[in-house]
Amino acid sequence: MFNAVFLAQSGLSTRAQKSRWPARLDLLQGGTGLLLALFMWGHMFFVASILLGKEVLWTVARFFEGYFFFGKSYPWLVSLVVGGVAFLLATHALLALRKFPGSYQQWKTIRAHAKAMRHADTTLWLWQVATGFLLFFLASAHLYQMFVWPQNIGPYASADRVWSDGLWPFYLTLLFAVELHGGIGLYRLARKWGWPNASRAVLRRLKWGLTLFFLVLGLLTLAAYMKIGFEHRAQYGERYTPAQVMMSGEDHGRDTEAAQ
Repeated sequence: MFNAVFLAQSGLSTRAQKSRWPARLDLLQGGTGLLLALFMWGHMFFVASILLGKEVLWTVARFFEGYFFFGKSYPWLVSLVVGGVAFLLATHALLALRKFPGSYQQWKTIRAHAKAMRHADTTLWLWQVATGFLLFFLASAHLYQMFVWPQNIGPYASADRVWSDGLWPFYLTLLFAVELHGGIGLYRLARKWGWPNASRAVLRRLKWGLTLFFLVLGLLTLAAYMKIGFEHRAQYGERYTPAQVMMSGEDHGRDTEAAQ
């Protein structure tokens, strides 16, 4: 009895409580990653609308600028969306840094272990780390560009940026980095949470199928922008406006104006 009272009063009987914060942070990291991956897929379909024609992309771009709601384009609405995505990206990156190798020696050790074990999921994680490091710079630069110059989104403006401004290598690298990173991330989330309820082999085939689909879609989209940009190089700075909009005389904002 005396020993129990003594231990209680001295605090020696207090058991160490395991912190729940690592699990909470891991859940937040997975949640932000899922939102970013879903946005990435939606964004890919939006930019790929150029494959259906210049007017389709023009319509999509003006939709996000509020043109069909307010009768005029407000590019700052796009900046608001970009700002939200940038916040998600920064949060996800900071949380992911907890699991990154802290030094070059640690990186070498992990690579050596992965090579020795020949464990496919460990190799995928290494690719996720490498592409995540690339995206820290590439995605940040792209988001900054879209945040500051949201008005430069459209069939000609985007194509001019890709071809005449020489940014196609940047977008090509970004495409591979984001699709590989996002696909691996979703695969690992599915493995961790058990949804969908499928075997590792099935999930891996699904992961590579989705990655291949979006890579092909992205390459076709980039090729379309390069083609339009090449054909439009002599009119660099001109903005695209559908013929029916020009004939109607409606206020379609900055699309009738050349780039400054």
